[in-house]
Amino acid sequence: MATLHTIYHSGFGHTKLQAQSVHHGASSVSRVQTHLWTVEEAISRINDLDQTDAMIFGCPTYMGSMSAEMKKFVEASASKWFTQAWKDKIAGAFTNSSNFSGDKMNTLFGLIVNAMQHGMIYVSLGMLPTANKPEYLQRIEGPGPDAWNRSSSSIGAMASSFGLEPGQAPSIGDLETAEAYGRRIAEITVRWVKGKSV
Repeated sequence: MATLHTIYHSGFGHTKLQAQSVHHGASSVSRVQTHLWTVEEAISRINDLDQTDAMIFGCPTYMGSMSAEMKKFVEASASKWFTQAWKDKIAGAFTNSSNFSGDKMNTLFGLIVNAMQHGMIYVSLGMLPTANKPEYLQRIEGPGPDAWNRSSSSIGAMASSFGLEPGQAPSIGDLETAEAYGRRIAEITVRWVKGKSV
């Protein structure tokens, strides 16, 4: 049995919905025990993460960077760096911002660098832009809200909430992208854990 933790911060509730979608996708994979933790829970139980096989990190993008609460978790994890306690664990990352860009890539890069510092194995999104609606690439207005990976990301799941309340945003396409990403990471984790036991 593989174990996977989704660790997130959400300021207004949008990123929480994205995290729940990631968690739901991961939970749909057999032979994976999944956990959904806020950054506060993760900091308070940081030693428990030494036993997990995978971690997926998510937070909103604020002013083009990760939220301060996620940064607190990253800094708290420095104690694990000294012993390389998280080396060879599977990792992934996701983020939400209020606009299509919002410089979300910078947030994901920050989360990737944290994973790399720990010697983790990072998983890409593995999805083409508008994967479920390729015809949207032929429209001047681009992908609609039902499109998967409408931000054309490769390095992690991105969502956009604009000025809408949680529940109205992120869009169904963004949430389904997050769900597919959680499932992909869980499937890879199962293969990784099985391979280590051979």
